[in-house]
Amino acid sequence: MDSILPPVTMTEFEELAGRSETVINRLRDRVFAQDRSKKLELRFNVRTAAEMVGRSEKLIRDAEGDGRLPEPEKDPKTNRRQGYSLAEVNRMREVFGTLPHRATDDPAMVLSIQSFKGGVGKSTLTCHMAQYFALKGYRVCVIDCDSQASTTSIFGLNPDVDVEEDEDTLYPFFRHGGPQTPNYALRATYWPNIALIPANLGLYDAEYEFAARMARDSSFVLDRLREGIDSIRDLFDIIIMDPPPALGMISLSVLRAADALLIPAPPSNIDFGSTAHFLRMMTSTLEELARHGGERDYAFVKILVTKMSDTKSAHQAIHRMMQAVFPQDLMQAVLKDSAEIDNATANLATVYELTGAATRTETHKRCRAYLDAVGRELEILVRKTWPSHHEALRREGLL
Repeated sequence: MDSILPPVTMTEFEELAGRSETVINRLRDRVFAQDRSKKLELRFNVRTAAEMVGRSEKLIRDAEGDGRLPEPEKDPKTNRRQGYSLAEVNRMREVFGTLPHRATDDPAMVLSIQSFKGGVGKSTLTCHMAQYFALKGYRVCVIDCDSQASTTSIFGLNPDVDVEEDEDTLYPFFRHGGPQTPNYALRATYWPNIALIPANLGLYDAEYEFAARMARDSSFVLDRLREGIDSIRDLFDIIIMDPPPALGMISLSVLRAADALLIPAPPSNIDFGSTAHFLRMMTSTLEELARHGGERDYAFVKILVTKMSDTKSAHQAIHRMMQAVFPQDLMQAVLKDSAEIDNATANLATVYELTGAATRTETHKRCRAYLDAVGRELEILVRKTWPSHHEALRREGLL
């Protein structure tokens, strides 16, 4: 039977794509600065700065008085201090020797936020954890391995406009005869201490090229990313990868490159079923990878409950079951469902970079507490992999 609907031609598809780009550009005009690049507007008063630095307010004032630290800028109208930027807080940490860097002999942690299912909060978690570590003073690299490029967008880049697949993504590195290191793709971000290797849709082409080459040279395909990351490890304390939500060649490369895995898992029947399926698939996948390229051990593999709602009895029941089944593997912290995260993400931002009145609401404070709890637990796990931190962890009663 003939349809009464008119056919959708390539012309209509092109018009639809054009209209979608208009929406993206309008969104960027609304949430980004006039020069179309994001800026970090965070400012910290002296009390908060002192807490972040681990020194007293008096010591900060004294350092400003004797010229070791510059005084913060003042509002020209009120002559009041405008607060310290994150870069200025990190300068204080340098002066007082409280930057939390790993020792030279400690290997940078390569962490993958891993899931084969979309919609579990993978990219959101990647961005928030990167910013948590940056707020603490760590040197962070974020590698966006997902051609959907959500992480790239949250960090202020339009994947279709600001990112060239042949110059700015991992795609040239993955190609045969490409660069030997991905450092060409490292970009500074508007967050001090966070560098980004961005992604865009063109990165998906690497999946086809990898698959075609797998039969000829499996070791090149499987270990290419790990070897590339090894070439930039010394620049950072923690490297966080956001892989595609599918079991493809890039995801396999990420599994081989990672030192540790964090698996986000919402506590719903469907999502938890997908997590169980993911773990089963990952076990068989790692066994197969070991046959081709040798075994790969992880410093830790942790499951994080995300999008948890205290008002849903099913969520609570599944969470209790997860606690019973994964007593050692489940993160103690829980990232609860929050409109604060959804609203920030809708504006291509994170909860950590919100400023002004929005940060004084109880909703924001609760959400920030959830994120900080996840970040603290993850930070302790990372520090446990660094021998130079073991004595401090013992003093803190954490080891």
